[in-house]
Amino acid sequence: MHKSARKLHLSEFFEGVAVQYEGQSIFRLSIGGEWRSSGDGKLFPLVTPIDGGVFASAAAATKEDVSDAVESAAAKQHLIRDLAGIERASIIQEARHILLDYEKDFVGALMLEGGKTEADALGEYRGIANRMELALDEARRIYGEYIPGDWSKDTMAKIALVIREPVGVVAAISPFNYPLFIPASKVIPALLAGNSVVVKPASATPISCLLFARVLEAAGLPKGVLNVVMGSGAVVGDSLISDPRVAMVSLTGSTEAGRKVVEKAGLKKLHLELGGKAYALVLSDADIDMAASKTVEGSLKNAGQRCDAISAVLVEESIADAYVELALRAFDRLKFGNPFDEGVNVGPLISKEASVRVNLLVSEAIHKGAKLLRGGDFKDAYHQPTFLDFVPLEARIAWEETFGPVVTVIRVKDEEEALNIASKSRYGLDACIFTKDFYRMWRAAKRIQAGEIVINDLPRHGTGFFPFGGAKDSGTGREGIGYSIDEMTNLKTVVFNLEPGKMGKRALA
Repeated sequence: MHKSARKLHLSEFFEGVAVQYEGQSIFRLSIGGEWRSSGDGKLFPLVTPIDGGVFASAAAATKEDVSDAVESAAAKQHLIRDLAGIERASIIQEARHILLDYEKDFVGALMLEGGKTEADALGEYRGIANRMELALDEARRIYGEYIPGDWSKDTMAKIALVIREPVGVVAAISPFNYPLFIPASKVIPALLAGNSVVVKPASATPISCLLFARVLEAAGLPKGVLNVVMGSGAVVGDSLISDPRVAMVSLTGSTEAGRKVVEKAGLKKLHLELGGKAYALVLSDADIDMAASKTVEGSLKNAGQRCDAISAVLVEESIADAYVELALRAFDRLKFGNPFDEGVNVGPLISKEASVRVNLLVSEAIHKGAKLLRGGDFKDAYHQPTFLDFVPLEARIAWEETFGPVVTVIRVKDEEEALNIASKSRYGLDACIFTKDFYRMWRAAKRIQAGEIVINDLPRHGTGFFPFGGAKDSGTGREGIGYSIDEMTNLKTVVFNLEPGKMGKRALA
């Protein structure tokens, strides 16, 4: 494996997050309020998909390191829980101000470690800044409830308060595709609710998460409340998930990863946002120009590496030719290549292995009768943006999550066939519908079982202002402003007997 031609340049503010050795940055673990090496000193290389070279290394946590991180989180949780809600929110607000001072560092890290274009990196960076701006509103949603008991004879002289309390230690496990936004959007509500956190970022893209931890540290977050450990899923992930001191696991990842969490976690609270297969239904009365533009964007944004990416377009035959013509115009306006080159919209996938997987789906679809209109080839991590028409239902790409830059067009006879296909999917994260008819959009929205249905636009979870999450094999639980707080708290019912004070209401004799 060769050395990358590109280097990551970080401001002095992030000194300590990494150390320099023989001209290369070595990123460290954050455990107990300290930046440290792994217990056995082992490292793993960080490879940029831009040129396939090693640009840095990271500490590979041992099982003992993970145990130390959980111990710190458990022992220090009271430090965040005992803070007033307004003080917890103030830490997040201060962190946001600091974050905004280091745009170049975060955008550079996102581009180098994940191969994002500058526009995608900026979008992710600004998205988490926006999420932090909404933190005060999110913190204020930690509500309780008063229940009078006089509506039931067995609780006649009682009242109850139902309150929300932090779950304790939250394990936050993040994928590679949004390495800043996803872990941060788990950490923020966890801290606001009074939890401590141990984060496992994806091994391919840990840097932006580590930079975010440094920002929170500088903003005054009590030491040891937030811990970050990197390494393999078999060592770090399994140790973290199975630790009895962890009260909740919040995972964004593949459906297969979610199943492993369920097997290993035991009796823990789980939030799982898993794989998706977002179908776009383009019905005969749709604004075809808008549908074409939105579906191409939804298929190719972030090189298709989005759980909410449009993964197949179900278009009615009567408008299919017109749709394809307009979609190809939108497709051809995009520029593919090195994300550091000016004007590039679609960059590489996370690795060559990811390109191989996507190309196997494309090749199999062509073999089964799909018509290749654009792209279809790859080199290293760069898979050409690809446009497939007349994709048969027998092709795997019609049903499997693509996670690559492919527009997959499936022509259907009518609305009913489109709904049947979308309803048969084992996934249920997102879907979108393009139509001008209210009754058609409502019928489709009610029929498709998914966490979010978008009308006349592409799915995009954004800052989480609207709640999102999965059904079926796409997971369980919801994320979003306020909704993440609900997931990361437990309800406790406190019952008061008012009879000693002669205050309870009584039934008629």
